[in-house]
Order: sequence, then C-alpha cells, then structure tokens
Amino acid sequence: MSKTSRIFELLNVLRARRRPVTAADLADELGVSPRSIYRDIETLRSLGAPIEGQAGIGFHLRAGFFLPEFAFSPDELDALILGLGWVQQRADPALARCSESALAKIVSARSNGLAAAQEPPALITAASLSKRVDPPQVALLREAMRRQRKVAIRYEDGRGALSDRVIWPIAIVYFDDVRVLAAWCEHRSAFRHFRVDRLRVATILEERYPGRRQTLVTQWRQQDRDWRALLTVSDKGSA
Repeated sequence: MSKTSRIFELLNVLRARRRPVTAADLADELGVSPRSIYRDIETLRSLGAPIEGQAGIGFHLRAGFFLPEFAFSPDELDALILGLGWVQQRADPALARCSESALAKIVSARSNGLAAAQEPPALITAASLSKRVDPPQVALLREAMRRQRKVAIRYEDGRGALSDRVIWPIAIVYFDDVRVLAAWCEHRSAFRHFRVDRLRVATILEERYPGRRQTLVTQWRQQDRDWRALLTVSDKGSA
C-alpha cells in the first residue's frame, strides 16, 4: 500500500470510529508500525484534518472533514441503513467491516451527523433462522472478480463428489439462505454455478481470463434468465 493510500485509509478508519483509538490499534488494522501512524497523523493534521488526541491516549477525528453533505432523502437513508445492516450481519468479514465504515461516512456527511449517529435506527435487520454468514473466502472471490483473475477451486457437489476446477468467477448471487457463484468453468467449457459453501479456493492465479467481465456477465444473463434455476442447478450438484 502506498503512503497516500495508507493516509486515506487511516482517515477512513478514524472516521468510522466514534471513540478514540490508539496508534497501536490503528497500526494493527493497517498493517504498519505505530511510528508510521504517528507520522501519518501529523500529515493529516497539516492538511487540516481535525484530529484530536495524543500518543498513549488515542486519536479521534471530529465529524465533517472533507465530506460534502449528500442529498439523501429520509427514505433513501433508511434504505441504505437497512441494506448496510444486512451486509454487516451476513457478508464475509471484510465486506462487513467496509459496510460499517461506509455507514459512518454517510452519517458523518449529514449536516446533523453527530445527532444522527446517536439516534437508534428506525429499521433493524434481524438474523434469519439459519443465521448463515458468508465465509472469509468470499472476499477472495470478490478480489478475483475485480482483477478478472482465474481461480483454482476444489468443489463438492450435491452427491459429495469432489473435483478440482479452474474457473472464471463473474458474479455471486445472494439468495435468502444460499450464495451461488456464477463462473465460466474451463473443465466444462461452459457457464456453471457453484454453491459458495461447497467450494474451497485453492489459489487465485495470476492469469487473467479473456475478455471483459461485463461481457461475460451479459452472456451469462442471456443464458440463465431465470435465476431461480441457479439454486436448483447448484442443489442438484450438476455443476
């Protein structure tokens, strides 16, 4: 991570915290030394960031820095808060943390950000009966899709048979209780669907898959217009 990227990430972490956080905790989260955190804090202060606190006590960013007020209606904000609450409870750990920081940015950008942050939400997501939470490997699949990289996986179908595949991941479909990965399978030379809870990521390959992911998604949508079929196919283990 470059220094510039690290400084902006530090700003985002501070914005998401409502209470002071120590340099040691910040260093652990960003994967750097506490000394680097102290230097970055001073850099941000020189740029005008209202960071309060000191070494040994913790640092806190006052609300309202660098963020314009978003013109969200009350209903739009309710929709965002409800959706981000769902992600915090159901998504993989990396995405759940990002949803928390995203919500903090949205709230802090409002003119009454402090008061809004202290108000209890009007809409609350409740855990489903299965309480299914995405495994951490979903973050690896998301990274592979962003980079358009091929992925080597081991998959267990509905009959318990194991197979090793090289796939081109293009989308993850979220059903109520199942996550289904849509991908081009080199073994089958066709689009196939894999239940995420039945696959293991062996490695993300350095080789990019050909074409653009957007084009592949369009082709996949044309082939599988009825998304309910994805769940049926994945359950029957015919990937």
